[in-house]
Amino acid sequence: MNYTKKLTQKYETDVFIVGGGAAGVAAAVACARQGKKVFLAESTGCFGGLGTSGMVPAFAPFDDGVNILADGIGMEIRKNVSKHKPLNSYWTVINAEELKREYDRIITQAGVEFSFFTTLYDVTVKDNQIENVILGSKSGLFSVKAKIYIDASGDGDMCYFGGGEYEMGDENGEVMPQTLCSLWINTDRSRVKYAPNHFVEQAYKDGVLSNEDRHIPGFFYDIKGIGRGNIGHTFGINPVDEASLTKAMLEGRRMMVEYDKYFKTYFEGYEDMELVSTASILGVRESRRIKCDYTLSVDDFINRSTFEDEIGRYCYPIDIHVKNTNKKEFERFEKEYNETFKYKQGESYGIPYRSLIPVSFSNVLVVGRCMGTDQKMQASIRVMPGCFITGQAAGVAAALSCDTLDTRKINIKDLQYRLKKLGAYLPNS
Repeated sequence: MNYTKKLTQKYETDVFIVGGGAAGVAAAVACARQGKKVFLAESTGCFGGLGTSGMVPAFAPFDDGVNILADGIGMEIRKNVSKHKPLNSYWTVINAEELKREYDRIITQAGVEFSFFTTLYDVTVKDNQIENVILGSKSGLFSVKAKIYIDASGDGDMCYFGGGEYEMGDENGEVMPQTLCSLWINTDRSRVKYAPNHFVEQAYKDGVLSNEDRHIPGFFYDIKGIGRGNIGHTFGINPVDEASLTKAMLEGRRMMVEYDKYFKTYFEGYEDMELVSTASILGVRESRRIKCDYTLSVDDFINRSTFEDEIGRYCYPIDIHVKNTNKKEFERFEKEYNETFKYKQGESYGIPYRSLIPVSFSNVLVVGRCMGTDQKMQASIRVMPGCFITGQAAGVAAALSCDTLDTRKINIKDLQYRLKKLGAYLPNS
């Protein structure tokens, strides 16, 4: 069918950002602090993405054991949430309501224009530049025009809708499984004696669990009796297909009944546990990776690479969750995460600015889990501190690109200087 409709242009701005997760918030604040006008569209009712709506229970590390890597805007946010936890904690439990309010604060104080419940549906492109984005909300469809565009959607939606080049998954197109995170009460951590996966094989034989999934990160605790769950995988799901995502949400909620029985049956400390809530969005770990001027690769992880156009450094292990329930696959994960791709204290890899520039566009930057990486490196940079680092850099770069309308024409030394003023860790510039 053919469909034509005249749209109202609701906003004209310097920089448009799609997605208000960790990367999108950092980008918006960094850009606004450079004096630029920013409009951010977020499809849910709060900022934070998987850290809030997705109920991901904890921040990955902000530091390498010696240096704070996600410094600047990321650390500013971290200092205002989970204040009772040391800043150098390897995992820091997230109170989602507290984090929502902190994102509200930092965005509004920066003067960023935004709207919740606003979804990107399409873009218009001319001569390798995005001209307009088409958004939908309760008030209907409308357009936004900007000088520079930042894709912080997590799935590379804006670049994909514009016909940009991308990759997804491994050589067979297979991506990491997802998790529907959860919140539980009446758990007694002091009485727990075994790892969360200790009884999986027995539970599978007993028919308590329908999947012999040994990869159970488990519960994270901050308030007595409250367990924030990262348990269960949804296998075989396409994260950029709504029918597949719908199936995963149903499967995720069904699995919580099984895990409730599993923990109550085989473990001490969980006899009185009760499920309070599951997340409103699926915990997607991996989907599209936008092809950029430089593909940050596993070799860069291994070599602890540095770059002339470095905009940050990070250190989280390569964390590719199990592809199936085979025991050997879980052993593969454990070896990679704990040995093969894990740094010593003080070690990190560089992140080049070129990995934020899509090859298909001249006025677009991409941040967060869909930036230009190979699959293995994506499994390191995808976590929230990594998103703060890349988002902050893109926000400043977008501000510098507004005059030329070309993200490749900025002065890298000026970008690095401004990032340092925000607090970014750039020891090689």
